[in-house]
Amino acid sequence: MMTRMRQALDFVLARWVRSRRDRVLIACGGAGIVLGVCWLVYTAVWGGARTEYYTSRVERGDIVQIVSATGTINAVTTVQVGSQVSGNIKRLYVDFNSKVKQGQLIAEIDPAIFQAQLQQAEADQANAEASVQSLAAQIETQRADLLSAKADIDKAQAQANDAQLQYERAKGLADQGIVAISQRDTAKATTDSAQASLHSAQAMLEQSKAKLNVSIANLEQAKAQVKQRKAAVDLGRLNLLHTHIYAPIDGTVIARNVDQGQTVAASLQAPTLFVIAQDLTKMLVYAKTDEADVGRIQAGATATFRVDSFPREIFSGKVMQIRMNATTVQNVVTYDTVVAFDNAGQRLFPGMTAYVSIPVAWENDAVKIPNGALRYKPEMKEAERLALLAKYGIAEAGRTANKKEPKKESAGMRTGTNGGPPSGSGGSSVREDFALVWKVRADKSLEPVRVKIGVTDFTFTAMKEGALKEGDELVIGESSKGARAGQQQSPVGGAGGGMPRRM
Repeated sequence: MMTRMRQALDFVLARWVRSRRDRVLIACGGAGIVLGVCWLVYTAVWGGARTEYYTSRVERGDIVQIVSATGTINAVTTVQVGSQVSGNIKRLYVDFNSKVKQGQLIAEIDPAIFQAQLQQAEADQANAEASVQSLAAQIETQRADLLSAKADIDKAQAQANDAQLQYERAKGLADQGIVAISQRDTAKATTDSAQASLHSAQAMLEQSKAKLNVSIANLEQAKAQVKQRKAAVDLGRLNLLHTHIYAPIDGTVIARNVDQGQTVAASLQAPTLFVIAQDLTKMLVYAKTDEADVGRIQAGATATFRVDSFPREIFSGKVMQIRMNATTVQNVVTYDTVVAFDNAGQRLFPGMTAYVSIPVAWENDAVKIPNGALRYKPEMKEAERLALLAKYGIAEAGRTANKKEPKKESAGMRTGTNGGPPSGSGGSSVREDFALVWKVRADKSLEPVRVKIGVTDFTFTAMKEGALKEGDELVIGESSKGARAGQQQSPVGGAGGGMPRRM
């Protein structure tokens, strides 16, 4: 019995030892498989590649350099209709979007006050005219009195002459003793009285002349007052006419700033009642253009623009004018570029925001280099790079071959790509420069290529001279062996479609 129990115990112990050994072997085998897979992945991804390049292909096509700006749509002619007189708006005859004709009555101000003022002015004028007539009659009377005074002088003169003769006769007779001396004295007194009467008549004549001159002056003053009263009448009549507001042009009412019954005050300046746009079928875009771009824009150039109301549509026009009046906001200088366009369907309204694109340079059927390739510089030692340049016959000046890419549009300006370029090649104002790009050869090595560049749309740049052709792979970025995943260099630039290649 004891022997059987010992045998059973030995069997159980042997099975337990064998099971533990099996578990250890299985665990070790699994760990070995995991380590092998990790090693294979590490070798395939990191150990087998020295450098990973990101490339983009050279393309062929048209390149258009665009100046972008934001502007506002306006009517060609916009007139603010105001009031020259103050008062209550009695009646309105038009409203928003009303079509009006030149001379059409569009509003009326209560005319009661101005009618009363006109009547008062007319009464004052009539009174002044009556004063003129009264003074004219008085002058005629004074002229008659003046004639009477002259007659009195003649009469007094004749009496004085007669008295003088009588006195001389009486004096002679008295000296001879023929008549009494008292008679001579009487004749002398008569002569003196006649002279006094003559002097009085002459004084009356001068007085009559003075009165006549005063009356003539008063008449001239009265006539001037008549003119003043007539001017007041004309002003009152004009103010009365100004209570009727007429449309100065044919057009559309785009703003109505008053309501019926509202009081308008025109004491300091004429209040604006309406805004009328003359012709909404022909409109303008006032685009705020950066000072760095105005030198490249030419009058007559074709321009395209978009509006938020129709985001999928492109509208076109012509650059009509670049205005010289600068606007400075936070040290940013802009100029108004005026773009004229047809708005036959009147779909675009004044005040809309327009995003304008103006082609300033272009190149048709050009070899297009991705701009990322122009910015790329390989991560290699200087000696290796110079040796590679010498191998392909590029002078040491290649150190400075990579020039800075042309500065992009100002912040806040949208880069438009719509609209086709005009036929022919780009304008003479485009800056041409040399750059160094790196092409991937068939044996996976890099070949430096020196090119002359021209027009850029800030995604691709036209090649003016160089050995590149359509389909060539250019490096736009790289990631080196041993770099952490979060620190790998990503593709540079705006060239799309670049796929990584291992070498």
